[in-house]
Amino acid sequence: MTFKAFISGCASTALTPAETELFGRERPCGLILFARNVQSPGQVQALVADFKAAVGSDEVLILIDQEGGRVQRLRPPHWRAMPPARVFGDLYASDPEAAKRAAFAGARLIAAELTDLGINVNCTPCIDVPQEGAHDIIGDRAFSTDPEVVSALGRAVMDGTLAGGVLPVIKHVPGHGRALADSHKSLPRIDASKEELEQVDFKPFRALHDAPLAMTAHVLLPVCDECHPATLSPAIMGKVIRDQMGLTGLIMSDDIGMEALEGSYADRTRAVIAGGCDVVLHCSGKFAEMTDVAGAAPLLEGKPAERFEAARAALHDPEPFDEAEALALVTEAAGTRVASLGPDPTVQA
Repeated sequence: MTFKAFISGCASTALTPAETELFGRERPCGLILFARNVQSPGQVQALVADFKAAVGSDEVLILIDQEGGRVQRLRPPHWRAMPPARVFGDLYASDPEAAKRAAFAGARLIAAELTDLGINVNCTPCIDVPQEGAHDIIGDRAFSTDPEVVSALGRAVMDGTLAGGVLPVIKHVPGHGRALADSHKSLPRIDASKEELEQVDFKPFRALHDAPLAMTAHVLLPVCDECHPATLSPAIMGKVIRDQMGLTGLIMSDDIGMEALEGSYADRTRAVIAGGCDVVLHCSGKFAEMTDVAGAAPLLEGKPAERFEAARAALHDPEPFDEAEALALVTEAAGTRVASLGPDPTVQA
């Protein structure tokens, strides 16, 4: 079956008749879930099944943001609270191997919960490298301010997620760590030199260039492209992300509903594809926006389709693991620094 090159949200805990008709007609290649879509395990399983039935295929991506810490769509009492990424970075300073084992274990535990629900993509790890004075939208979602540590722990989370039968998404390429603004609210401008970007921001993405999936950052990098945010920039998507960093996987935009981007949703969709992203991500669940995105999204074909199939091929049955041992590793790493379940700074994505 041929899909269209967009991933959609939906409005609530069950598909409306209008959503079911839209998904059947337009065939998005994926669905992304948020807290508004989550009520109980059985309800999520039913929602996933209904989306697949609407599209007419099981070969779709079902995404969620379940990083741990502030960014968790699945929360107690039905699902386990997990610590933020920074916990593992703090442990790395004293025991790198223990930190990598704990990060792997945390990702593996989350993957086990996701596969039970029919979710096959987790939008993690966040491998941005925050810098002093940057906006706290990334904050403790990042492992460390050291790109080497971010690379090592990002690899551990990527491997743990894959071991659990779930696809990871490295984000936010080419790097959101220096941003002085929240791209949900405005377009951040990052005035760093090529040398600074290559030595810090780009390094984790080069290290994890073989990730099956990646998500862009809506940031302006004038040293690479003075006019277009990274998501919409052929120069950054092609020369920087594909050629210099060497990313080989499917690249999706961050949510095109964020205020860093301008124009109608149809225009944003076309600009994302023209810029070099394989797939458009739209998260709000607002039906009029969904319709505009679906109408403007192209068929998923050519290289993007090959990357989609390669990502799907990386899915496999979960490998055996000792859940109690994994939980003990994460608990020891977290200590008293339990996951914060306060307001989610990412709002939608």
